[in-house]
Amino acid sequence: MSLLEVERVSKRFGGLTANEDVSFALDAGQIVGLIGPNGAGKTTLFNCVAGYFAPSAGSIVLGGHPITGLPPEDCARAGVGRTFQVARTFGSMTACENVMTGALLAQRSVVRARRQALEWLAFVGLDRFEDKPAASMTVSEQRRLAVARALATRPKILLMDEVMAGLNPSEVREAVDVVLRIRERGIACLIVEHVLEGIMPIADKIVVLDRGRKIAEGTPAEVSSDPQVIAAYLGGEA
Repeated sequence: MSLLEVERVSKRFGGLTANEDVSFALDAGQIVGLIGPNGAGKTTLFNCVAGYFAPSAGSIVLGGHPITGLPPEDCARAGVGRTFQVARTFGSMTACENVMTGALLAQRSVVRARRQALEWLAFVGLDRFEDKPAASMTVSEQRRLAVARALATRPKILLMDEVMAGLNPSEVREAVDVVLRIRERGIACLIVEHVLEGIMPIADKIVVLDRGRKIAEGTPAEVSSDPQVIAAYLGGEA
């Protein structure tokens, strides 16, 4: 049994179908890239897995336990960590306090939550910002801060939404290094990404969506040579 099993998930908003009959699986410690052109339904699918949307059809199972339709806080307690395309930090709070909000999901002791927060800040290379407000950090640093906060919830799987978007080459390398170290901890990563040069070299598997449907799944080499994928990104018979 895989760690995460997404089975025939569809999500409709009135007459609009954002996801249709999408299935894939993800194993512990695996990095899976979720790619596709704009409007393909990637973030909607993320929201279904993380509990922000209830699927219109299909099932989502994490670690053998159904999480379909559970609210975000229950999905988080079940082991789903999540970051957003636009980093959502508490600007007036310190970096440590931001990560503590994640640690306190499962940790009642403020002292232990602070200790764990400092460990995760060091893990993502932000320990020097311990007592600095999040608002003073760069976009790249705030994204890593959001990753640290999600990791502090003790996830089994971490969903990362365009963690490399808008970063310069050096910052992309830093983000890639963090993802690889997360995998070393045995935490699975499902990553929505447009920066293909960042995700392709490190992903174990790529799932490709187009207009809400899965059009390809396989290794980076397999999907990058798939005619349907090439047409979805470049159009026509490219």
